[in-house]
Amino acid sequence: MRPVLATLLAGSGLLLAIIAGPAPARAESCDDLWFARNEIYKAQGFCFRTRRGIEAFGNAGCQYDNADEVPLSAAQRRTIADIQREERARRCPR
Repeated sequence: MRPVLATLLAGSGLLLAIIAGPAPARAESCDDLWFARNEIYKAQGFCFRTRRGIEAFGNAGCQYDNADEVPLSAAQRRTIADIQREERARRCPR
């Protein structure tokens, strides 16, 4: 599994830094953004329904079928919103 990604606002752009890896890295693709966003949901017990989500994260130990019911902190909600803004800016597929 990839290292946990966290968002850091740098100027007007969104910088994604790898916090469990050796050095910071910029999110280079829509895939990186998708993974970072969904990694947050997985850590909080979300049950994935898409083939992509299940293949990437599995559903072992999941507890929440609805993303709106996943217990997220305010910081996690801000991070997800930041990632989603960047996904829209890059016109990433949904």
